[in-house]
Amino acid sequence: MTDARDVPPTSGPAAMKVSPAAAIERPARAPSATDRRLRTLFLRVGLFVAILVAWQIGSTNAPAFVLPSPERVWRVWISLVATPSFWTDFGITFGRILAGFAFAAVVGTVLGLVLGASRLLGEAFEPLLTVINTVSSAIWAIFALIWFGLSNWTTIFVVFMTAMPLILTNVWQGTRTVNVEFVELAQTFRMSRRQVLTKIYLPTILPPFFSGARLAFGFGARVSLVAESLGATSGIGYRLRQAADLVQTDQVFAWTLTLIALMIVLETLILKPLERHLFKWKERVPG
Repeated sequence: MTDARDVPPTSGPAAMKVSPAAAIERPARAPSATDRRLRTLFLRVGLFVAILVAWQIGSTNAPAFVLPSPERVWRVWISLVATPSFWTDFGITFGRILAGFAFAAVVGTVLGLVLGASRLLGEAFEPLLTVINTVSSAIWAIFALIWFGLSNWTTIFVVFMTAMPLILTNVWQGTRTVNVEFVELAQTFRMSRRQVLTKIYLPTILPPFFSGARLAFGFGARVSLVAESLGATSGIGYRLRQAADLVQTDQVFAWTLTLIALMIVLETLILKPLERHLFKWKERVPG
């Protein structure tokens, strides 16, 4: 006769026991970097197609001088690219943007470091920075037109006054995240003020500086069109104003899309790869 203790249980708590390996659930596999990039690419392509479709539908119910079709704007853009003046105006605008941004990056970084290193100076200059940030780029363009006339410096000044406060603010805020213990340790080793700025403050403010610089470059590119339309005789902004005066809406769209394409290329091929290279040491949280 078989003992009841030899029969394996088929129900009850004893039957529910499983091995520890089986009890551990395997975590869901996190999407790889390639999967995330493909997903982002598909979303962007879908958004682009949706915008084109909406644009095409809108253009069928509107006159060409109000909303030209994508196909019409594309043909106009191709004809503009074939002209030598297109690349001349393109290069002039791009050079003005780069010059204004370069001045803004240097001045904004230096002032941000100085204000962050000195609490007294920071408190003294904070109201002035607030005033500068509240002034519209159109007002700076009017001042620049009065001071510099129809010259390259008009656009360069407007880009500078728009981009510099953004970079300065980000750098200044970045200095507030500096580890105080590092500064005290540097003072213990009798490091100079310059060494403290370059060895401790500068590496800390690089991420906020780069974030502010990307934002400032985009704002600078947009306000350059305002400055060129008011105080220039060449450049993309000047051509935009010419086309608007002649009600050539298709050319307005073509020149506008030219600047948009320029910003996308810079963002995709230069700024983002540079950011990944500079900050690849930072731990990234999977999205």
